[in-house]
Amino acid sequence: MKPMVIFLVFGMWMMVVVVKGKTGNTTSSSSRIHSVVNVGALFTVNSVIGRSVKPAIAAAIDDVNSSPSILVGTRLNLIMHDTNCSGFLGTIGALQLMENDVVAAIGPQSSGIAHVISHVVNELHVPLLSFGATDPTLSAFEYPYFIRTTQNDYHQMSAITDFVLHFDWKEVIAIFVDDDYGRNGISALSDALSKKRAKIAYKASFTSGASEREITELLIGVNLRESRVYVVHVNPDSGLEIFAVAKKLGMMTSGYVWITTDWLPAVLDSSELPDPDTMNLIQGVVSLRQHTSSSDMKKSFGKKWKNIKEKETSSFNSYALYAYDSVWLLAHALDKFLKSGNSITFSYDPKLRNTNRSELRLSELRIFNEGEKLLETILTTTFVGLTGEVKFNEDKNLIHPAYDIVNIVGTGVRIIGYWSNHSGLSVAVPESLYAKPSNHSPADERLYSVIWSGETTKPPRGWVFPNNGTPLRVAVPYRYSYKEVVTKDKSPEGVRGYCIDVFEAAVNLLPYPVPRKYFLYGDGRRNPSYTNLVNSVAQNTYDAAVGDVTITTNRTRIVDFTQPYMESGLVIVVAVKEAKAQPWAFLKPFTIEMWLVTGGFFLFVGIVVWTLEHRLNHEFRGPPRQQIITIFWFSFSTMFFSHRENTVSTMGRIVLILWLFVVLIINSSYTASLTSILTVQQLTSRIEGIDSLISSNDPIGVQDGTFAYNYLIRDLNILESRIKPLRDEVEYVNALRLGPKAGGVAAIVDELPYIELFMRYTKCEFRIVGEEFTKSGWGFAFQRDSPLAVDLSTAILQLSENGDLQRIHDKWLSLASCSSQTTQVEETSSLSLNNFWGLFLICGVACFISLSIFFFRILCQYLRFIPHDEEANDHEIVDPASQTPRTGRRSLRAISFKDLVDFYDRKEAEIKEMVRRNKRHASRDSDEHSSSSS
Repeated sequence: MKPMVIFLVFGMWMMVVVVKGKTGNTTSSSSRIHSVVNVGALFTVNSVIGRSVKPAIAAAIDDVNSSPSILVGTRLNLIMHDTNCSGFLGTIGALQLMENDVVAAIGPQSSGIAHVISHVVNELHVPLLSFGATDPTLSAFEYPYFIRTTQNDYHQMSAITDFVLHFDWKEVIAIFVDDDYGRNGISALSDALSKKRAKIAYKASFTSGASEREITELLIGVNLRESRVYVVHVNPDSGLEIFAVAKKLGMMTSGYVWITTDWLPAVLDSSELPDPDTMNLIQGVVSLRQHTSSSDMKKSFGKKWKNIKEKETSSFNSYALYAYDSVWLLAHALDKFLKSGNSITFSYDPKLRNTNRSELRLSELRIFNEGEKLLETILTTTFVGLTGEVKFNEDKNLIHPAYDIVNIVGTGVRIIGYWSNHSGLSVAVPESLYAKPSNHSPADERLYSVIWSGETTKPPRGWVFPNNGTPLRVAVPYRYSYKEVVTKDKSPEGVRGYCIDVFEAAVNLLPYPVPRKYFLYGDGRRNPSYTNLVNSVAQNTYDAAVGDVTITTNRTRIVDFTQPYMESGLVIVVAVKEAKAQPWAFLKPFTIEMWLVTGGFFLFVGIVVWTLEHRLNHEFRGPPRQQIITIFWFSFSTMFFSHRENTVSTMGRIVLILWLFVVLIINSSYTASLTSILTVQQLTSRIEGIDSLISSNDPIGVQDGTFAYNYLIRDLNILESRIKPLRDEVEYVNALRLGPKAGGVAAIVDELPYIELFMRYTKCEFRIVGEEFTKSGWGFAFQRDSPLAVDLSTAILQLSENGDLQRIHDKWLSLASCSSQTTQVEETSSLSLNNFWGLFLICGVACFISLSIFFFRILCQYLRFIPHDEEANDHEIVDPASQTPRTGRRSLRAISFKDLVDFYDRKEAEIKEMVRRNKRHASRDSDEHSSSSS
C-alpha cells in the first residue's frame, strides 16, 4: 500500500511540473550545475568564409570541452544552422535554433542577415557573437544583444582613406554590392573621405548574383569616369568576377588603382597555394586584411588545422581565427557567469502563445532569463586569443583595430605596411606601437613600395580626363574693358587674350590631352560679375573658369584655384597737376613758425657768441654801433659758413660748433624740400593712401564686376553711396578729370594689372598713391577637388621657371613706355618746427650752460676785486669798531649794475692786471698795520 501511495504522489508531482512547464514560468533547469549548455552557430556553410569558419568553430568547441581549466563539469553542445546566404532562410534558421534553448549564438557572417536576426535575439535576450558582420550600423543601440567579435568596417574605411590620401588622391570610385554590408560600408568610406577633403566621385553598385553582362556594363560606365582609383567592397564569393571582367576590358593595366576590402585576402588565405589563374586576374591589387598578431597559439592552431579531417579548405583566413576566438570568448564568459552563482533559465513569452495554429511553432521559443547578465559578462571579459588581445571598448568594438596592407604580386601576397587607429600607416607591426604615444602625423606615415597594375612601381596619377566624349566646359568672362586680358575672338576657340595664352600654354605641358570648349560668360556690354562666375563653377554649370579671376578667401571656400599666374593687389589712382611757377616758392620748404624760430636762433646764437668773446676777442670790441653790426653779421654769415670772426674762448667755440651742425642740417633739409617742391607734380586731391581714402567723404570709382566693390564696403566699411562703378578706361579718365566736385571721383581703386594698362592708355596722366593694400593674384578656378587644379599649378610653375610666362606677359601687357613713370606720388608738405625742435633744444641748452658759467665767473671776479679809481686807492678807510682798514670788499647790496657792466666791458687783460695790483696793495696795507701795532 505504501509503495502505491508513493507512486501516486510522484506521478501527481510530475503532472504539476509538466503543466507548469507549458503554462507558467517554470525553468527548464533549476540547478546551478549545468552539465550541458547549448550554443548555436549561424553562417552560410557553402561559402568562402563558411568553409573556413566551420572547422574552426568545431575545433574551438572541442578545445573548450577538453580544457581542464575552464567550464569544469560543463560541456558546450554546438547546434549549427545554415543560413544559405539568405535573410529569409537565415531568420527561419535562427528561430529554429532558438527552440533549442541556446545561451548564445556564434555568427552570422553576413551583415544583412545579422540585421534581421538581431531582432530575434533582442526579443529572446540571447547574445549574438558575430565573427563576420562588419557593417558599422550594427553598433547602434537598436541592437543591444549584437556583439561584433571582428573588426568594424568603420575602421577599415578609415584605413582605406589614409592609404588613398597617402598618394595624394582626392577622388575614388566605389564598386560595391547593393546590400546592407555594401551600402553601409561605402557610407562609412564616404564619411571618412569627406573628413580629409576627399570624396567618392561615383558609386557603382550591383545586386548580389549579378550576371557577367551586368558587371560588364557597370565597369564600362566606371571606365568612362575621371577617377582611376577603385575601391571594391563586395562579397568574397562573387568578388573575383569583378576582376575577371576588368581584365577583359583592359582595366588591369598601368594607370589603374584597385583597392579591395578584406574580402579578397579571405579568398586567397583559404588556400595554401592560390590558383594561378586567380592570381593572374588580380596582379597589382592592394587589399586590406584583418591584422592578427603572430603568436605561438596561432602557429599551434595552424598545425592543428592540418590534422582536421572534416575541412574543405587547405588553409584558413582571418574570419576562422575570429570565429575560434568567439567560441573561447563565450566560454570564458560562461565560466565567469556560472562561477558567480548564476543559473541558466528560460521562460515562455506570453506574446508568442497565440500563434493561430502556426506551423512555425513560435510558442516553443523561450526567453533566456539571464541573457542580460551574460551579455554584460561577455562585454567585460578579457583574454588573449589567436587574434591577439580580445577586449571591448565602451562602443562594444574590439580594442586596437588594425589591418595588414597587402599587395598581390606574382604568385603571392606581399605586406607593404600596416594601419591602426593608434598610429595610422606604418611599416612597424601595430603591437610594437601600442606602448608609444599615438601619432597620426602624415609626415611620419610610411609604406613599402607598391607594385601597381601594369607592373609599375611609380604611383599612378589616379585620374584621367574623362573618356566619355565630354570636353572640359571652360567659362571665360566676356569683358567690356581691358580686352588685352581676355575677350571674344573670331578664332576657332572663340576667345583670346593674356589669360587664354597662359591657360593654353599650361594645358600643353600636361602629359595627357584635355579636350576643352570655351563658353563666354557675360554679354560684352559690361564686365560680368566674377563672383557669379565662380559660383557657376561651384554649381557645376561649368568645369572651370579661365580669366582674370582674383583669388579671394570667400572664393576659395567653394572652388579650387591653381597657382597664381599673375600677382595682383588693390591700388589707388588719383589725378595730378603740374606745379605752377611761384615767385615765393623758396619760402615753402619751411613753415612760418620754422622761419621765425630759425631767424630768432640766428640772432640768439650771435649774441651768445658775442657775449662769450667780448672780453677776449678784439674782433668783437669797438663802438656800440660796430658791435651791433658785428652781432648781426656774425649771426647770419654762419648760414653760409662764411663768418670771418675767429672765436678764442672755449665756451664760444663749443657753442659755435653745435650751431654750425644745426645750420648744416637746416640747409640740407631746405635744399631737399625746395628741390621736391619745384620738380614734383602735385595731387589734385588730399588722398595720399588708403587711410586718407577711408577718412574722406569723396566718391570712389571701382571697375564694374570686380571684387573691389564688395571689399571696400564689407572690409573697409566705406559707405556704398560713395562707390561708383565704372565700365572702362574712358569712364576712368572722365571721372578723374571731373573730380568729386563736378560729379566725378576723387580716386579709383582697382587691381594693379588693370591700373598698369590704364596708365599706358592715358600716357601717365594719373598717378598711383600709397601702397598696395591687398595681396592676391589671378588664378584659374576649378570645381572642388579637381585634379586639374593641381596639375595646372605645376604647369604654371614650369612656365614661370622657363620664362614663357614672362614672354606671354610682355606680349599682351608690356608697359615699357610708362613703367618708369608709374611711381608713387605724395603731397609735398613744408617742414615744420616738429622736425627740428630737438636740434634747437640741444643748441639752446648749450648756450644757456655756457652763459651761466661765464656770468658766474664774472660775478665772482666782481665781488672779490672791485675796481677803484686812482684817487680811491690813495685813501684808506678804517672801520671804527675794529680799527682795521678795509680790504677793498663791498657788500652785495652795494653792487651797482652800471659798475657791473663797466666791469664786464673791460678787457680780460685789464682785469688780470687789476687782480695783481689789488694783491700788492693788500700786502702793503698788511705790512703797515703790523708796524703801527708794534
